[in-house]
Amino acid sequence: MLAVKRLATGDIAAFRAMNALFAEVFAMEREYLGAPPDDTYVARWLADPRNIAIVAESRGETIGALAGYKWPKFEQARSELYIYDLAVRESDRRRGIATALIEEMRRIAREVGAWTVIVQADVFEEDEPARALYRKYAFEEIMAHHFDIRP
Repeated sequence: MLAVKRLATGDIAAFRAMNALFAEVFAMEREYLGAPPDDTYVARWLADPRNIAIVAESRGETIGALAGYKWPKFEQARSELYIYDLAVRESDRRRGIATALIEEMRRIAREVGAWTVIVQADVFEEDEPARALYRKYAFEEIMAHHFDIRP
């Protein structure tokens, strides 16, 4: 049975399972597991209502996860939710798990009065299934580049 839930302050073990899943699915162990934050940091991060962590669990393990943020806007008195990372373990794909994670993000967006949920997707061929999923929900698709700028 699939359970989808938003993590709260005390869900430190589930937060760590989420990061382990991202490390596995994205093949980015150094980024997600190389310097893990301590429990105090994780509890503070989870307690901040602008931070969103959603996990999908089945058979007692985390098989999907979504991490995102609520961004208060400056041009109007409104907010948007941003999906930063979304992953489903390869062996569990094509079972509606990513859809369930997005639906939970949409529910949270309605709950907090956000005007939209945004997500970026890489343009690599192997990411086409993710883009196809996002297109099912999108009212607009904008082609853009993402630039990482060193501080």
